[in-house]
Amino acid sequence: MTTTQTRADAPAAPPRSGAGFRPDIQGLRAIAVVLVLVFHAGVPGLPGGYVGVDVFFVISGYLITSMIVTEVRETGRLRLGRFYARRARRLLPAAATVLVATAIATVLWLPVTRWREIAGDMASTALYVVNWRLAGRSVDYLAEGSAASPVQHFWSLAVEEQFYVLWPVLVLVAVLWARRRGRAVSARLLAAAILAIAVPSLAWSIHLTSSAPDAAYFVTTTRLWELAVGALLAVGAARVARLPQRWLTGAGVAGLALIAYAAFVFTGGTPFPGAAALVPTLGAALVLAAGLRDRRGLTVLGLPGMQTVGAMSYSLYLWHWPVVVVATTLWADDAGRLPTGVGIAAVALSVLPAWLAYRFVEQPLHLSSALRASVRKSALVGLACTLVGLGAAGGVALAVPTGPSGAAPGAAVIGTSAWSGSADPGTDLAEVVPALADATGDVADLYPDGCHQDKNGTTAKACTYGDPDADVVVALVGDSHAAQWQPTLRAVAEQQGWRLDTYTKGSCAFADVDVWLTTIDGPYTTCSQWNDAVSAKLLADPPTVVVTSNDAIDGVVVDGTIRSKATLEDDVADGLARTWKTLADVGTTVVALGDTPWMAKDIPECVAEHTDAWATKCSVPRSAAVERSALAQQRAAAERADVPLVDLDDYVCPGTTCPAIIGGVLVWRDAHHLTASYARSLAPRLADQLVPLVTG
Repeated sequence: MTTTQTRADAPAAPPRSGAGFRPDIQGLRAIAVVLVLVFHAGVPGLPGGYVGVDVFFVISGYLITSMIVTEVRETGRLRLGRFYARRARRLLPAAATVLVATAIATVLWLPVTRWREIAGDMASTALYVVNWRLAGRSVDYLAEGSAASPVQHFWSLAVEEQFYVLWPVLVLVAVLWARRRGRAVSARLLAAAILAIAVPSLAWSIHLTSSAPDAAYFVTTTRLWELAVGALLAVGAARVARLPQRWLTGAGVAGLALIAYAAFVFTGGTPFPGAAALVPTLGAALVLAAGLRDRRGLTVLGLPGMQTVGAMSYSLYLWHWPVVVVATTLWADDAGRLPTGVGIAAVALSVLPAWLAYRFVEQPLHLSSALRASVRKSALVGLACTLVGLGAAGGVALAVPTGPSGAAPGAAVIGTSAWSGSADPGTDLAEVVPALADATGDVADLYPDGCHQDKNGTTAKACTYGDPDADVVVALVGDSHAAQWQPTLRAVAEQQGWRLDTYTKGSCAFADVDVWLTTIDGPYTTCSQWNDAVSAKLLADPPTVVVTSNDAIDGVVVDGTIRSKATLEDDVADGLARTWKTLADVGTTVVALGDTPWMAKDIPECVAEHTDAWATKCSVPRSAAVERSALAQQRAAAERADVPLVDLDDYVCPGTTCPAIIGGVLVWRDAHHLTASYARSLAPRLADQLVPLVTG
């Protein structure tokens, strides 16, 4: 697809002295990739190393826009086919190689519990939409705490690829619009087009970083303005290049200082991208500006070592992260962290495959004269690479083992001759229910049924199970630790002829307290709003029984201030008791269902990693696991509100340990939630204690 344009209409271009290869850009690439590599290696003292990605965004926006502007100026047309073919040759072969290697590494070294998710990540990576998949996962409660994907770093490349697809088309539209009106396609017109994208994107980035920071980090709409910063510099290059070189050099030094400031001062707690991303992006733009008049730019960026690393920056970025993820799986400490020395070694090791891929894949195809001469051949290479990536993803998906076809007794074996009092190491893992690969998806029905509220939800939305016309109505209320009991209660309700309504919200206990949530490092205001909505609904139409459970509350806010740890237990117990008493006052029977122990390790992954020693490696002392739960807070609240507390821990952690598998059923789907399969096996145990309370 092309368009013609007279040279008189061409946008202004930088002086010829600034054209051609720029060693300063190669050096800036080196700084960006080293920041990312050192950050991922876990080297202390560089908590903001992730801003290297933002530097890459500015470089990409500048180079792509410079390329487009130059083509329009020199040829009078913009050939989109040629542009996309060049991008395909440059990016896709190296990416496909990494995806194939990642598929092999996944099957060889990563636990089977991750394979299905990684296969989906790889497929979205091959199509360059993985950033949207990661954004969706970041707000998915069921995905919280999941291990990092070995292709997670492709999110930034997906953002760039989406920019590469959209930006040339928008330039073409601007060119056609100008020509129809007989106007020159000036730098001013293109700058206006860029600002029309950049300003809303920056405003949205600031807003979303505040309201949904996890998703804001990945989505394209919050990042477009960063690429636009580089694009603006490219469009205004001629004007900037007229400034005295000493001014430009000073700007470049200031730019390096801004990048360094962000790398050394920003942390994981810095709201990002948002307004904070202005620091590294403007810094990168200033460094690029320093080389507009004299393409050598800042002298330090032209050093031979910087040039070598900069040339390999794309390959280094692609290869280092899968190696770090594999190393984390194999050698992480008990807290799941990769020791710094191992992290450095992993990054250093990634240099070898990065160099091999750069030397024998990236460069030969990128510089191939046959491919450069043919858009069609380049397009076919790009298509083939995409298919290879999708094939690698499909290979991982097909390698996922199928689960058992039969059922297993689970908690029913406890107290029988089939139960030895501890986990049976002779259990055939191939027959365990659910299969290890399916464990994370073995969840309560209310999740797929869409009535579990995420952290932003405030609606008292219910799902109904059992007999909808029953006289006895049981309401299950609380956070995800309440939601995990839905399969158990559903089985009891269906057996007894009750109606079961569920009201659950992630990380939100059913309590009259304002929670400080550590994962958002702030007041959990939507939890308070949801609690008010649920209470109003239950008080307006009181159910027969409310069964409630919750995870431990680790922070309470009063008048905007976090309460001290010394009063936390009393604050929580009082808040739970107030809510329970309010319901009891209108005639509803309230039953507190004791919180389940916290295992402090991902049990399905532990079993998958220790197939020969899971019985010992993946069992946790009961006392420590119970201490991490909310059981103590619940007991204190139950005494104050005079409500019964049903505790099933003897059937979750029989004896002195909490096993990973009981009666052929995997007990846990992560570190602190029961699998739906095991929860259902507890139905008779719950019925023994709950039915008398309901009928009484």
